[in-house]
Amino acid sequence: MTTAPMPAFPAGFRWGVSTSAYQIEGGADADGRGPSIWDTFAHTPGRIVDGSTGDVACDHYHRHGEDVALMAGLGVSAYRFSIAWPRVQPGGTGAANPAGLDFYDRLVDDLLAAGIDPVATLFHWDLPQPLEDAGGWLNRDTAHRFAEYADLVAARLGDRVKLWITLNEPFIHMSLGHGTGVHAPGRFLLFDALPVAHHQLLGHGLAVAALRARGSSPVAIANNYSPVRLLGGTDADRAAGAAYDALHNRLFTDPLLGRGYPPGFEAAPVRDGDLDIIAAPIDVLGVNYYNPTGIRAPEEDAPLPFEMVPLEGYPRTGFDWPVVPGGLRDLLTWLHDTYGEALPPIQITESGCAYDDVPDADGRVHDPERIAYLDGHLRAVRAAIDDGVDVTGYFVWSLLDNWEWAEGFTKRFGLVHVDFDTQVRTPKSSYAWYRDQVVRR
Repeated sequence: MTTAPMPAFPAGFRWGVSTSAYQIEGGADADGRGPSIWDTFAHTPGRIVDGSTGDVACDHYHRHGEDVALMAGLGVSAYRFSIAWPRVQPGGTGAANPAGLDFYDRLVDDLLAAGIDPVATLFHWDLPQPLEDAGGWLNRDTAHRFAEYADLVAARLGDRVKLWITLNEPFIHMSLGHGTGVHAPGRFLLFDALPVAHHQLLGHGLAVAALRARGSSPVAIANNYSPVRLLGGTDADRAAGAAYDALHNRLFTDPLLGRGYPPGFEAAPVRDGDLDIIAAPIDVLGVNYYNPTGIRAPEEDAPLPFEMVPLEGYPRTGFDWPVVPGGLRDLLTWLHDTYGEALPPIQITESGCAYDDVPDADGRVHDPERIAYLDGHLRAVRAAIDDGVDVTGYFVWSLLDNWEWAEGFTKRFGLVHVDFDTQVRTPKSSYAWYRDQVVRR
């Protein structure tokens, strides 16, 4: 971490924190909530590293007032949270569950009373289990059910939410949930998972139309991006890099911005008019960034057209991910140069790191590695702005230590430490750093 002062950011820059419903809410059986694919997955033996579930998580459903107070103390101007589809529509169809919407109504009002903009994500991977039983995102009908759900939520909250995000990381949900089976719903389809990409994007476009019909805007999507680092200089290595880049970075961006699917992905189940629906204008592109990906040519007869290789020579997070702040600047300038005027303003909707944070003898939690991570990545964003990229916000992942999907409670990303036995929240030193050095400067 440099000792130089953090450079100033443009006036009106949105400083925030992010979470997601299944990772923090708990309240699995509260007020008529139905099961999601993550409930099913987490309760299946052997799926989660520590055998835990999100049944309680951080108990945010019952403690959201305490968590809003933490955000107010932090001084952030925005909070990105997700709405649990099974809490709003337990069966994935039909009328809304009023008690489920009441929770988000209270949360939104409490945020506004604290001077914090509510930024709501409609789908952060917790598909209602009855929709999965009917085929999930492999079934085109799920895209239409998603639009109906978006309409129900907008009808209740659309007058107060300041930014809507339709989908969170559709690439990750496709690849880990349906390609390799590491995440819910646990399907192992490899490239046969591509219909999931198209149906998620179609659902996004239909949801954009539903939100606009309710007068709810601005609207965004949050994509996960990973710049390619070639580990080899042959033509085969370059072809492998192009293949991975198309899959991870362009598959969920080219069609959004009117280019259709990248070469090699034309087999998606596209019907007449689908690409126009998907390319409906958005107001913000959400960018989630954690690290680049090392790529080289695969061995002969490998199942994939690339081989992913660990990047050496960088500090590592507790997830064993390389810490490469320059990759974020590279990504932002690549988006700017590649998509030009079609690219809307960008907000960094997730950026953060997991470390094994533990309280000291006095109960304090020192996390200098996270401070260094945030310092480097914020400087990368500022450099990209200087390069001409229109970046208008940055959300730290995450406000709280949470239930980290297949890793259970073993990975801590929060600015606030959570004792998962007692639910005691303890702001870490990174919380104070973000407050004092960035947000409240």
